[in-house]
Amino acid sequence: MIDVRLLEKGFSAGQALARFAKANPGSGGIASFVGKVRPDNDVKALHLTHYEPLTLPGMEELAQAAMSRFALEGVLAWHRVGYLQPAAPIVLVAAAARHRRDSLAAVDYTMDHLKSAAWFWKREKRSDGWHWIEPRGQDHDDLARWN
Repeated sequence: MIDVRLLEKGFSAGQALARFAKANPGSGGIASFVGKVRPDNDVKALHLTHYEPLTLPGMEELAQAAMSRFALEGVLAWHRVGYLQPAAPIVLVAAAARHRRDSLAAVDYTMDHLKSAAWFWKREKRSDGWHWIEPRGQDHDDLARWN
């Protein structure tokens, strides 16, 4: 079961995870990650844009790669686009597997790819204006470990 979405409005991680758990009743464990807009560095808002012809198909391909690489029963990958306020959820990734190691590794793998090799552009609004956000060196290192 793969559930990949681009969302223009907020979401409830709790409700999404409850539905995901119900859809994967045979799994022994579900790991998840919720990424939120950090309020540090004077961030007033975050704006995420994407290239629609690539973003959703790319996320679906990433979810399928996680399913193939790890022994999973399901993958959920939801990502927000548009304007977000500090503390708002940006991304929800979950993986259902018979064993915890596969679900934990799959969430880590998926997030590393979304963070560094995805089809999103991010900019933060601070007191002095808008600033584009680029992946950090650590983000590229995190991605490279999966090769």
